[in-house]
Amino acid sequence: MNAIGSGRTAAGYAGLVGLIGLAVGLAVLTGWLLGIATLTTVVPGWPAMTPLTALTITLCAASLTLFSVDVRLPAMSCAALALVLTLTRLTAYLLRWDAGLDGLGLEQHAAIHELRIGLMSPGTALGFALIASTLLLSRRLRWARVYQILALLAMLTAWLGFARYLFGGIPLLPFSQMAIHTAIMLMLLATGVVALRRDTGLFMLLTDAGPSGDSARRLLPAALLVPLAAGALALAAYHAGSLGVEQSFSLFALSSVLVLAMLVWIDAAQLARADAGRQQAQMALAASEERTRLIIENALDAVITIDRSDAITGWSGQAEVLFGWTASEAVGRTLAEMIIPGRYRLDHQRGMEHYLATGEGPVLNRRIELSALRRDQTEFPVEIAITPIRLGDSIGFSAFVRDITERKRAEERLRTQSERLSLLDRSTRAIAERQDVHSIFQVAIRSLEDHLPIDFGCICLYEPAAQTLEIACVGAKSRALALELALTEQARISVDRNGLGRSVNGELVYEPDIAGSPHPFTAAIARGGLRALVIAPLSVEKRVFGVLVAARRNPGSFASIDCEFLRQLSEHLALAGHQAQLHGSLQRAYDDLRRTQESVMQQERLRALGQMASGIAHDINNALSPAALYTQSLLERNPSLNAQAREQLTVIQRAIEGVGHTVARMRMFYRPREDQLALAAVDLNALLDQVAELTRARWSSIPQERGIVIELKCEFANALPPVMGAENEIRDALTNLVLNAVDAMPEGGTLTLRTRIDPTHRAGSPPSVVVEVCDTGAGMSESVRAHCLEPFFTTKGERGTGLGLAMVYGMVQRHSADIGIDSEPGRGTTMRINFTAASPVDRLPVTAPPIQTAPLRVLLIDDDPLILRSLRDVLESDGHAVTSAEGGQKGIDECLSAHQRGEPFSVVITDLGMPNVDGRTVAATIKASAPDMPIFLLTGWGQRLQSEGALPQHIDRILSKPPRLSEVRAALAELATRPASPGI
Repeated sequence: MNAIGSGRTAAGYAGLVGLIGLAVGLAVLTGWLLGIATLTTVVPGWPAMTPLTALTITLCAASLTLFSVDVRLPAMSCAALALVLTLTRLTAYLLRWDAGLDGLGLEQHAAIHELRIGLMSPGTALGFALIASTLLLSRRLRWARVYQILALLAMLTAWLGFARYLFGGIPLLPFSQMAIHTAIMLMLLATGVVALRRDTGLFMLLTDAGPSGDSARRLLPAALLVPLAAGALALAAYHAGSLGVEQSFSLFALSSVLVLAMLVWIDAAQLARADAGRQQAQMALAASEERTRLIIENALDAVITIDRSDAITGWSGQAEVLFGWTASEAVGRTLAEMIIPGRYRLDHQRGMEHYLATGEGPVLNRRIELSALRRDQTEFPVEIAITPIRLGDSIGFSAFVRDITERKRAEERLRTQSERLSLLDRSTRAIAERQDVHSIFQVAIRSLEDHLPIDFGCICLYEPAAQTLEIACVGAKSRALALELALTEQARISVDRNGLGRSVNGELVYEPDIAGSPHPFTAAIARGGLRALVIAPLSVEKRVFGVLVAARRNPGSFASIDCEFLRQLSEHLALAGHQAQLHGSLQRAYDDLRRTQESVMQQERLRALGQMASGIAHDINNALSPAALYTQSLLERNPSLNAQAREQLTVIQRAIEGVGHTVARMRMFYRPREDQLALAAVDLNALLDQVAELTRARWSSIPQERGIVIELKCEFANALPPVMGAENEIRDALTNLVLNAVDAMPEGGTLTLRTRIDPTHRAGSPPSVVVEVCDTGAGMSESVRAHCLEPFFTTKGERGTGLGLAMVYGMVQRHSADIGIDSEPGRGTTMRINFTAASPVDRLPVTAPPIQTAPLRVLLIDDDPLILRSLRDVLESDGHAVTSAEGGQKGIDECLSAHQRGEPFSVVITDLGMPNVDGRTVAATIKASAPDMPIFLLTGWGQRLQSEGALPQHIDRILSKPPRLSEVRAALAELATRPASPGI
């Protein structure tokens, strides 16, 4: 924004003037139409604006308003009509005839009969004719000067008409009587018309932001207002009689001169300052141009400027160095013929033409790489950036050209090095995936043939004692040439003083051209058309054990980066080969160690399982003890029980004993049968019937719910002899085998339970009884069958524990039996157990009647109140006096209290594992006071302690949980037969 305003403000001013003119013209026309005299004149008695003048003002104002919003055709029509009216009125004055235009036909209107319509004065007609003409010329650039002159003449006409009202007297225009508001509107319209052309003439000068605009804006108001003010002052003094005519003119001239001189002086000072600023700007511009010239001349890039015809207008010093042409030789010639190779010149010419036609260029304002031409017609790579330069209507181009030959070479070296590193990485990875030396060598040679590449490659192993090299590996693409040169695998090469001798000493050898070599090995390679040779040693810890040979047909074809790559590859290859040898030795040692560890780990797993089982045995046996005691007591003391109740109690007793045996056996995997294992004659056919009934839900009910059918077949041998064993253990083992067989047939099948006598047993020895559990399920692979008996091995995922078959195997070992497995994937599995038949003298044990014992005073100590209550009830029913103490410390206190009362106990039965004070502490404390006091240890770890022979100190007898009444009564009966002890 400048002092007057922007171009938009100028257009707004023109539109505002037009609207004012429209308002004034229409108001006067309304006054004439309605007979309102105050709308036709400013002051009563002063000249009124004629209807024709009001119409002319309205037309000119409408044209100005429309031009300000760039609506041209209606605007020109209004201006043309106004021009026709004013020219007609001037013609009527000249020819002295009445055209009848001034009244516009309003003379007959009733409202204005008493108003006198005057005639448009010649000055008014002339002024508005000039305004209409300027409006018609306002959009024609070539008529700009005439447009400005006509507008100024219209303004002068308006000023002459307005001056009469300022100073009085006769009109300055002859034959002119212009109304004051007509003169004002004529002047406003003239300024509005000037504002339409803000790009040239007076308005452009007034809106200029430079010194000329500042000067015009300062002087023009003064030039307009100072004479008016001075003239008005002189005229007022003259009319007042204070000054005469001469004095009035002198005052007018003096005041005008003083004010104008002051303005000229101020303007001159402003111009002087502006000129000083201009000079400084010129100096700065000159300095900037000099700096620019120096920068261009000393720039590392060549700077070239051309015009729109491709002619060179600027050629920097670096361009002279880069292209070989001097500036005087280059300037004036076209860029295409100077530096652009011939194959690119047509594209360059088309690109220039396209940009000049459309203003678009795909290679402009960006850096591109292409080939350039030197004076000697050699091409070299450059990076060029072309930028268009617009100065007014002229177009030029500047080009910055940089020689990138070295960068391209560096990029090529970097690319080659990156490829070599990538090849080395891939080769190393491929080598690392191999474990034997020969495959490692094959991978290395194949990588060289495919990616380096080479024409011949092999790897030789060095034998220091014989001073020979044996070819260990030849590349796949080199075998034909190797056969021709007699350098196949396992061929031997003598090491002499040539490159082979240096390479086995740890030196990388490069022969650029081996043609004519006198040494046998290099001469043999040269006969195959190979010229360039590299021999890289394979060394580990400064010991060379082989060499890598690579050859090409072209002489000198191995660059330094290729030799460095072969050296690095040979180091990796040597290390990998050495590690492969070590790996082979370690693998053999590992296999031996693994076989040893397998047996050790097997025993460790079993021992860990036994320890875990022992840890939980105490809690399980404690929980089973009350049920066992009450069940035994009911079976012995209630003859009134019906058969069904007695049978159910018998089943409960059998289940309790089975759980106890199962917990005890969990720690006995792969252990030999122990002395305390109670053996009895077992009928395997009856036992299999029981197993079938126990597992019926798994092989019948549950599968049928899913629409699956498992058929059970029982094939039992007649007159099958019994076997000696623990019935509950054999039952559990057979149950596990049946459940595994059902799990192996998820889609249904046949489950077969079979017994038979082994026909292959030797005469004179007891026969072997065979039990088989067969299924038609998925079967087992060889690897699964080899591990299926190991603890924790399972193929059932989270559903399996890996303990079932291991427990079966433990039972087989404890019974001195054999187990066999026949299985194939998709053909089913047969599990076979061979038992030795019982001898004829073996008998089933006879249940002894309850032992009757004399009443004793018994102290029971345990931390489980259920065990205390159940055992006390049973012993009291046998006639004993029983006192129970919950916990070790209470038991000790109870024992001491009885001694003080003179009522010592006959026996103390205590638990082993109790909080705070355990059974060992109880026994030691009591024995300290009464060494002869019998102390029985009743514990869930009883069988383990007895089997390990770990009888705790101060303990006379160990009883196991869940307790058997027969064992408890036997121990008490034995105690009752001893001599009486003094107690405590």
